[in-house]
This record gives sequence, structure tokens and C-alpha cells, in this order.
Amino acid sequence: MIELKTPAEIQRMHVAGRFVAEVLSEVGRLADVGVNLLELEHHVRGMIRQRGAESCYWDYAPSFGKGPFRNVICLSVNDAVLHGLPHDYTLRDGDVLTADIAVSIDGWAADSARTVIVGTAAEEDLRLIRATEEALEAAIEAARPGNRLGDISAAIGAVAQAYGYPVNTEFGGHGIGRTMHEDLHIPNKGKPGRGLKLRPGLTLALEPWFARTTDKIVYDPDGWTIRSADGSRTAHSEHTVAITEDGPLVLTRRAPEHTAANGAAGTLSTKDA
Repeated sequence: MIELKTPAEIQRMHVAGRFVAEVLSEVGRLADVGVNLLELEHHVRGMIRQRGAESCYWDYAPSFGKGPFRNVICLSVNDAVLHGLPHDYTLRDGDVLTADIAVSIDGWAADSARTVIVGTAAEEDLRLIRATEEALEAAIEAARPGNRLGDISAAIGAVAQAYGYPVNTEFGGHGIGRTMHEDLHIPNKGKPGRGLKLRPGLTLALEPWFARTTDKIVYDPDGWTIRSADGSRTAHSEHTVAITEDGPLVLTRRAPEHTAANGAAGTLSTKDA
């Protein structure tokens, strides 16, 4: 069932979205050589607790996962791209880190993801991240009343094609609102003019993700972490977007940052870790 949100409900989602944006900015700031993924996980737990938010991931048990997810953020490194289970891994120079988080505040959810480079950035990794970011902006631009769902998918696919990256359609965008995953699957490739007509009040999580040289995926033994099947590096960008009479409204937009590479790490508080 597709639920259209009122302007007041969209504003409540925006509250959650601003917090999600804050968390992802903080993770990007802290991700540095020598930082352990579990330190980032526990730091984010502290942020969620302090804000009085609720993790959409904790105890989440969808059909594609192995048992309940017992973390509050997905952290995926290098060839891992989706649903990365935080574990005892210390970040190294040149690692590509994707952070993906969804929280609920006062019953309304927002979901967003970003990919950053730890330490020294390789141009080919920056290019891959840039492709997902441009694809996301193209998808947002297509999320207008009167367009169709296929216009969003086609916009993402066109950017991937221009960059020469293959596209997996098993996992993509989705509806969002009272829960993290609501009806609507939004593939990252499709034909324009097809599918559901977009109407004001639709709220969507748009999330282009690409692997450099394959559209095939494999799962880690943990039953969650999804990697490129050939070991090529990956990137993922996601925003929660509301379709309004005036066009798309990005609910998880972060403040501008100087580069996709990290380059300005902070410090983790021992009380949060």
C-alpha cells in the first residue's frame, strides 16, 4: 500500500532527515586511518541515544538478511557496498567506506548513505563516488509530479552508462515514511515513461550504487554484507526525498563538504566508543 504524506508529515520526516545528515557528516569526519568500524558503530549509537531517536536497523530481519540486524549503521568497505555489518576492522589508507543509516524520530523515518575515501584518494575511486552522486542528483531532479517511476530509474541508469559502470537491479530505492521500507521498489536502471505516476506526498529513498566492473553480487558469511562478485570497488549514495507540488524536497541533505575524500578526520570520544 502506497501512503501519500501530508506537508506536515513530510516536515516530521525532515526532522529525522536532518539528524541522519548530521550523523553521516560526523562519520565522514571521523573515518580515518586507524579507526575501527566498531568505534564508529558505538559512536553513532551514542548520537542516536543522545538525540532520543530510534534505529531502524536494530532487530531488522528482512528476507534478504540472516537473522536480526544488531547494529545501528551499515559500514561497508571497498568491494562491500550494501548492508555492511560493522565488525573488527581497522581502516587503512585508501579504503573506500560506505556508511548507510536510517533512523526514526517520533514515528517518522529517514534513510541516507554516503561513500568517502579514508586518507589518500585514488582518482578511480573518486570517479566512482562522483558517478553515484551525479546519478542521485539526476534521480532527484526526475522526482517531480507528473513524471513516472521509470523516469527516476532511467535517470540513474543514464549516468551509470555515461561513466561505463554496470548496474545491478536487485537492490535499489524504496518507499519510506512510517517505516524504513515501504511499498515501491525503484531499480537503478529502467525505461522512462513507465511505472507509477509520481504525485505530491510520495516519499522515496533513492539510492544509486555501482561496482566498478560488475553488476553481480555475493554475500559474506555474516549473511548481510553484500559485495561485488569480482572484488571491484563500490560506491553508494542515497537521500530521502519527498515529492511536493513545487518539486523534489531532499530531506537528508548534508551541508556542503570540500571533497568526497575524507581529509579532515576528527576524534572519537572514549565514552561513545
